[in-house]
Amino acid sequence: MYGVKITGTGRYLPEKEVSNFDMEKMVDTTDEWIRSRSGIEKRRFVAEDQATSDMAFIASKKALEKAGVRPEELDMIIVGTYTPDMPFPSVACMIQGRLGAKNAWAYDLQAACSGFVFSLITASQFIKAGSHKKILVVGGDTSSSILDFEDRTSCVLFGDGAGAVVIEPCEEGKGIIDYVAGADGTGAEYIEMPAGGSRNPASHETVEKRMHYFKMNGKEVFKFSTRALPAMIKEILERNSIAADQIKLLIPHQANIRIIQSGAKKAGIPKENIFVNLDKYGNTVAGTIPIALDEALEQGRIKEGDLVLLSGFGGGLTWGTLLIRWQ
Repeated sequence: MYGVKITGTGRYLPEKEVSNFDMEKMVDTTDEWIRSRSGIEKRRFVAEDQATSDMAFIASKKALEKAGVRPEELDMIIVGTYTPDMPFPSVACMIQGRLGAKNAWAYDLQAACSGFVFSLITASQFIKAGSHKKILVVGGDTSSSILDFEDRTSCVLFGDGAGAVVIEPCEEGKGIIDYVAGADGTGAEYIEMPAGGSRNPASHETVEKRMHYFKMNGKEVFKFSTRALPAMIKEILERNSIAADQIKLLIPHQANIRIIQSGAKKAGIPKENIFVNLDKYGNTVAGTIPIALDEALEQGRIKEGDLVLLSGFGGGLTWGTLLIRWQ
């Protein structure tokens, strides 16, 4: 068995910045309402000619450059996304073609806000088994394409963006140490897009009923998230006999500042050891964690030997966290 380490990271955020004051012109809301309930001040939206694969491609190129890995060296590409360019082909296959990663097999993994963590957990197993040497893992979403700008409670929370990492083998016991992951499909209806699939194919009726937009039961999702975040952190720390104050950096899914602060406090993670960029980008869904990881490394927040947690939670309902000894 091999260990698994992250050797390169990259991110892409669209140029178009949309502040809370801009949102005031689009929907019945205020800057104070958004900030007090979410911690978000602004977000990025794609240009008209951009889609998820465009963001994923740029983030992937940056990650490969930092890792010193050529596209043709990749064995596999996994993309976590809930907003692919189209139902098929996959975003992973699209960026495989654009990168020229001719030796990599590729597919998308759909776990909404847990998409990147689930993808990284999945990819790491191929490295551990010794069957793969270099894998590209991407998380990214274009939520602006499915937001309902008549629903002021949800449309103000999301932004667009993508992040990517390259993983490779390392000494066993280093790099990715452990993971926790789970799902509760009884809460599937709390975050959904009702139409566009096999149950409700696109029709005049589904369009008129606004069924092709993102729908969320905010109250239930908040309750779930404030339970899931501390629970999975406690589980992975206890299983590995690690104290909460030994974690040098927690990079949680950037959904809501109240969820992050509440969850971290319950888990015993010191406030100064939590990475937050929610205020700048909003919730980029599967993109939040890899974007934040790339920023944290850029800012010198992670050093060799540090214990790091990557914790995602969201639609499905799903949750997952990775414990990493940074190499």
